[in-house]
Amino acid sequence: MSPRKNAQVAFAAAVVVLLLSAVSAYITILRLRQSASRVVHTYQVEAALGELDSSLSSISRAHTAYSITGGEVLLQVFDTSLPVVHQKLREVRMLTGDSPRQQALCTRLEDLTERRIGLFQDSIALKKSAPLDDQGQIALTDESLTLAFQEASVIAQMRQEEQRLLNVRTSNSNRLYTLTVVILAVTFALAIILFFIHYKLLGSELRARELAESAARESEASLRSLTSRLLQVQDEERRKFSRELHDSLGQYLAGVKMNLEMFSQTNPPDELLTGAIQILDQSIAETRTISHLLHPPLLDEVGFASAAKWYVEGFSQRSGVNVELNMPDDPGRLPKDLELGLFRVLQEGLTNIHRHSKSAKAEVTLRASPENVVLQIRDYGKGIPEELLRAFQTKGMSSGVGLTGMRERVRELGGQLEVQSDSSGTLISMTLERSSGKLKAGHELSTHDTP
Repeated sequence: MSPRKNAQVAFAAAVVVLLLSAVSAYITILRLRQSASRVVHTYQVEAALGELDSSLSSISRAHTAYSITGGEVLLQVFDTSLPVVHQKLREVRMLTGDSPRQQALCTRLEDLTERRIGLFQDSIALKKSAPLDDQGQIALTDESLTLAFQEASVIAQMRQEEQRLLNVRTSNSNRLYTLTVVILAVTFALAIILFFIHYKLLGSELRARELAESAARESEASLRSLTSRLLQVQDEERRKFSRELHDSLGQYLAGVKMNLEMFSQTNPPDELLTGAIQILDQSIAETRTISHLLHPPLLDEVGFASAAKWYVEGFSQRSGVNVELNMPDDPGRLPKDLELGLFRVLQEGLTNIHRHSKSAKAEVTLRASPENVVLQIRDYGKGIPEELLRAFQTKGMSSGVGLTGMRERVRELGGQLEVQSDSSGTLISMTLERSSGKLKAGHELSTHDTP
């Protein structure tokens, strides 16, 4: 798997481990709450057993006192205590309902209590019918004491059983608590390890991405350097080819024309000769035009302003596109490579208008100030398709080499190129800033909206 997939798996595993830790903690808290409730329950059972023992003692004392004195008040106390004893027996049974052993002991305790209460009632009845029958009272008392000892033994057993249950539950709860703490510690350690692995994998991916970006930047820089060199070579080849056309082919054609004109002066007029001279005139004109388009001599001799005027006039005549040229009367001279860059952008921009925009008119504006030089080329055609414009603006690429070559040429000169386009036309802006009388890389572009 890729480092990103591995990082995602590590992160997901860490999250799962943390969720398991949360579940374990929740279960532990529930068990601890249950353990605490068990402790409270044990105290409630012990308290109920104590109250039952106290109630049994109360009716025993009331019975003993009545059998000695025969006081009616003591009989009332006995009768009043009986419901309390039965109520405490019911509470003990209800509280011990979760333990079968306790329920069995509770059943035995109820049987002993009922038998003892029956002996008390028999003793009271004997006291009423035969107050002087001491032997009968002694027999009933002995039997009642035997039952009392058995009751005390059962109550003690119930308390011991409840304490045993409490110890078992507490021991289980402690073991669960210890196990949960171990689980939490292990899961926390695993989560830390998984998060560390995620961090390392993510760092590895980021380093790989940085290397890829660095390689892409180096490749882009190399490509730009190559593009710049190709543009320079292209300009040099154009200059050389322009000179060759003008100095060699142009001179040869001019020589042939002179010979034909001299021949026509010494011989009768001939239509073929006249047509040949006209064709030579057109060839000389075309050769001069091609030579000037490849590299206009005016650009080297008098600067960009004059070369731009010459080119715009010729372009309007050849293409039929009405081009309005707006520039200062004396914009001054710029370094040769910058003037050449301005001219190539102008040339490519007007060529694109003629080939693609289908605009009947165009505007070329040059603004020079102490801060910068701005060249704008505007048309009123159909505009650049949205997807091509977006690709050019975001990725610096277009379907053709025109706009891309313009951008690379402007970037090589330290300037910036902006293209705005919609259905009403296109505006190309080239900006170069000045500093201490020298041009350097531009920072802001013209933001005129396309009309």
